[in-house]
Amino acid sequence: MLPDRIAKRAGAIVNISSGSAIGPGRGPYEDQTAHGGVLYGATKAALERFTQGLAQEVAQYGGITVAAVSPSRVVPTPGTVFHKLVSGMDDPKGEPPAYMARAVLLLASEPASKVNGRVTYSQQILKEYGLIENAAGRGVELSGSGYSQI
Repeated sequence: MLPDRIAKRAGAIVNISSGSAIGPGRGPYEDQTAHGGVLYGATKAALERFTQGLAQEVAQYGGITVAAVSPSRVVPTPGTVFHKLVSGMDDPKGEPPAYMARAVLLLASEPASKVNGRVTYSQQILKEYGLIENAAGRGVELSGSGYSQI
């Protein structure tokens, strides 16, 4: 896929990350309870670093976007319901799945000169582009990862 994009000097790769990419902060930690998800979070942190590294490598070809987006809040899905991250598919604290879809489309369709290397959060970028008014969650009320701020 990437060789085709390079040959055409156009295209977009939008990686899906997670708020889990943000670590628990500096220790020591009082809470000794194992919550799981360490490997998942480490993978998402690596994905964000990979996104920016690949974006830098393809920048020389112009017109190719490599970006990443995470939901600002937990998106109700069968998986997040199963793991009790939301109370149900209609949890009002959850983020509408359409926000992620719109954020991905925005990153895939904007010129590479504007978004290549961008690591962001769904509601943050949708608000920035005037596509939603009331934004909340990571990237809006809470800090994002170091990669989202670079």
